[in-house]
Amino acid sequence: MKMISLEQELKGNAYPGRGIVIGKSADGTKAVAAYFIMGRSENSRNRIFVEEGQGIRTQAFDPSKLVDPSLIIYAPVRVLGNKTIVTNGDQTDTIYEGMDRQMTFEQSLRSREFEPDAPNYTPRISGVMHIENGKYSYAMSILKSNNGNPDACNRYTFAYENCVAGEGHFIHTYMGDGNPLPSFEGEPKLVSIPDDMDAFTDMLWNSLNEDNKVSLFVRYINIADGTYETRIINKNK
Repeated sequence: MKMISLEQELKGNAYPGRGIVIGKSADGTKAVAAYFIMGRSENSRNRIFVEEGQGIRTQAFDPSKLVDPSLIIYAPVRVLGNKTIVTNGDQTDTIYEGMDRQMTFEQSLRSREFEPDAPNYTPRISGVMHIENGKYSYAMSILKSNNGNPDACNRYTFAYENCVAGEGHFIHTYMGDGNPLPSFEGEPKLVSIPDDMDAFTDMLWNSLNEDNKVSLFVRYINIADGTYETRIINKNK
């Protein structure tokens, strides 16, 4: 697979929706995750990321304007021991609870489908990072309607072992803007992951469409000892 420029990929898509990037820093010492949300409606844009324990949660920026919390208020990031879970919906909890009962990432998601937001049927995208004894692997998943047909759910899981330094993968919900919104297609895209966390965070935020971007989360985890640093940027302040 050819590596693409994440910066150009984001700048060339006014509405990738919600996106997950997972990989390993160029020096090989950090496990890296990023998650961003975008919005077209006032309800979707009325959000911020806040830290909650070792993870984060979405929260209404102006509670008085919150209309329907069902698909926009959730915990995108949770930590279960040496596993970090990142998703675009409340399936974070489903994965957390399933893996806590010794189910696999894929098994945990069997009870879930794409979002019930006709006519878009937004895909559920998820990732899990596993760090143990100095080794790091990750997996990504997308649950999507069958070409817009809500009667069928297509399930794809991509697992990456012995991760290569400086490489990561990017998956997002929409191919671009539209009505209905076209779901992501194909494998997660191969992208580069730098050592400089702040430069990576700035690149991501500055590459997202100014009108549609809402919030960004970035985390660099030390593979050796599990300590981490987090960056959160919210458009609403």
